Amino acid sequence: MFEFIQKGGPVMYPIMLCSIIAFGIIMERLYYLRKIRIDTAAFMHNIEGALKRNKIAESVKICEDTEGPIARIVKAGLLKYDRPRQEIREAIEDAGHQEVPKLERYIKILATIAHISPLLGLLGTVVGMVKAFQVIQVKTIALNPVSAGDLAGGVWQALLTTASGLIVAIPVIVAYHYLTARVHDFVLEMEHTATELINILSQRVEGY
Repeated sequence: MFEFIQKGGPVMYPIMLCSIIAFGIIMERLYYLRKIRIDTAAFMHNIEGALKRNKIAESVKICEDTEGPIARIVKAGLLKYDRPRQEIREAIEDAGHQEVPKLERYIKILATIAHISPLLGLLGTVVGMVKAFQVIQVKTIALNPVSAGDLAGGVWQALLTTASGLIVAIPVIVAYHYLTARVHDFVLEMEHTATELINILSQRVEGY
């Protein structure tokens, strides 16, 4: 691997760094999104059951014992259970605005890596071709014949950096779109849950 990087030239180092950073972000985001995934239907069933028994503290405790943004926005709404519908909605929206950045954390870095990796590969290609033409120039000035071996270093560098940039960029693009879709699903689920909670609390108030 070290020999492979050496043949690719100095541009290979930032490409490898990009790959390491991207891999770390992807693993962290997958773990985080998996950790906060809950059975929303069962969770809201428990919340509704506690509210029907007029157990506000119990419903808040359920939220505190549950991991993830959905539980936190529901808790924000429950803490305003005796307030008007609009005030409950605003509390939930404020909590949601704090949760969305947590879901999107580091994902923009993946987009940046996906864009710059091919560009780094292209830069390495240009550097490699410059190196090859420098060899041709030196040999021509010295009136020495140019062989394929003389150009091999520059061509190696050009091909390796291009390939490496694409090898990094392609899976990162796939991961970026996958993670973005997962975050979008979470946001939609949060919105649906918020609406459901507001309706439950409104019905509870109307029942009194």
